[in-house]
Amino acid sequence: MKHKLLPLSETMHYILLALREPLHGYAVMQEIEKISNGAVILAAGTLYGAIENLSKHGWIEPVGNSGRRKIYRITAEGTAILRMEQERLTHILSLYEGSESNEEV
Repeated sequence: MKHKLLPLSETMHYILLALREPLHGYAVMQEIEKISNGAVILAAGTLYGAIENLSKHGWIEPVGNSGRRKIYRITAEGTAILRMEQERLTHILSLYEGSESNEEV
């Protein structure tokens, strides 16, 4: 299955990873900043555009509200996409490992 959103952008990766537990948008932004060690700081517009896109594709879903904030979590399909991307990236990383011993100094 090849999807037009694959390979995932860094932003989408982080959002799907953050939403393995139910969170509202602002909490997603905080979680991404934390798990990326401060390297990825999402603007609200970027986050909500990506959430809309991921939701439209059925990879995340709203699961309730916290006051006015919608809470989202990853779906089974979103989890399957993450697994596929993990396998793809693991394969790419394995190619680096194989080439290190062949480098000339």
